Amino acid sequence: MFGMTKKLDIPSKADALPGRPEAILTDEKHFVNGNPLKPPFPSGMEVAVFGMGCFWGVERIFWGLEGVWVTSVGYLGGHTPNATYEEVCTGRTGHNEVVQVVFDPAILPYDKLLQVFWEGHDPTQGMKQGNDRGTQYRSGIYCFDDAQIKAAEASRDVFQAQLTKSGFGEVTTEILSAGPYYYAEGYHQQYLAKNPAGYCGIGGTGVTCPIGLT
Repeated sequence: MFGMTKKLDIPSKADALPGRPEAILTDEKHFVNGNPLKPPFPSGMEVAVFGMGCFWGVERIFWGLEGVWVTSVGYLGGHTPNATYEEVCTGRTGHNEVVQVVFDPAILPYDKLLQVFWEGHDPTQGMKQGNDRGTQYRSGIYCFDDAQIKAAEASRDVFQAQLTKSGFGEVTTEILSAGPYYYAEGYHQQYLAKNPAGYCGIGGTGVTCPIGLT
């Protein structure tokens, strides 16, 4: 983490690193709750993916929520298949550091996850989050259907109004259909549970998001 790259432009597919056909090694089970990191997931579960900066701290925000079945960290939003952490940090893959959240919508509605997302970081910072600078630290919501896209866009508009009232600038969060998700290396999974004194650069604006409160 720690701002390992200063590259602030997402590369084109032609300029991105080539990657590899095989998946990189990762953990099989969640370090905290023991559930499998990879599908198939239990019936009725849904998936959400968020980018909020350094994924170590972001994952910790989500794994403790009631209704979350499992979380994992990985790379999404770029061009390089099965990229390594070192490759992502060069800024030449286009990927974002993201957290995949598998959740039970009967217990934890998607709107509530959006509220946690908006309040858990500063979505106005562009290609950085706190002291971490680079394309892999951008704010992003990656959606799996039209309902998620519409909910994400509506929540952005509501939160923008609140941010503006509090003196913040324009939201820079990208809201996109989710592309391929590549699991990060095993040592990144649930990093702050394995390393309780580890670095976490995540912090919100202090502005409350009304989405999910009604």
